[in-house]
Amino acid sequence: MTMVDLKLHVNGKDVETAADPRESLLEVLRGRLGLMGVKEGCGVGECGACNVLVDGLPVDSCLTLAVWADGKCVRTIEGEARPGGELSPTQRAYVEAGAVQCGFCTPGLVMTTSAFLERNQHRLNEITREEIKRAHAGHLCRCTGYEMIVEAVEQALGREVKGAGECRPAPSLAEKHLTNERR
Repeated sequence: MTMVDLKLHVNGKDVETAADPRESLLEVLRGRLGLMGVKEGCGVGECGACNVLVDGLPVDSCLTLAVWADGKCVRTIEGEARPGGELSPTQRAYVEAGAVQCGFCTPGLVMTTSAFLERNQHRLNEITREEIKRAHAGHLCRCTGYEMIVEAVEQALGREVKGAGECRPAPSLAEKHLTNERR
């Protein structure tokens, strides 16, 4: 088995790891980096439980090869909280609306909500319930009946929605080498 070196910017930190080229991003995040908030539900991209943000876009990490995320910014539910562990506005809205229920699908839903609100922050006052439902259509939740999820997103609309920290790709080996040579 040939391993490949990966450089990721995960939850605000540069991370280097080795992975089998066939490993999913989900396997690397959970198994190699210990980020247990990324859940494996269906394993085939149908439930959204494994949703993370890659360069600000929600992806099913069970279907995304880890090598595809090389050099990119990855944000998981662990990177959503503010410094000191304070919940993000989106996380608070989910708790207050009772949209967490059993909690298994919640990390993926929160990440989709964060991406949706960040992408639409210039028009928060115009977002409709139908847009919220469409943005979250790739998620399955057996507990909430979805109404509480929509309510959580509506609550989050009135709050600060910017992402939890800077998102920049990890530097390449060449960039690091050049930086070290300049010192």
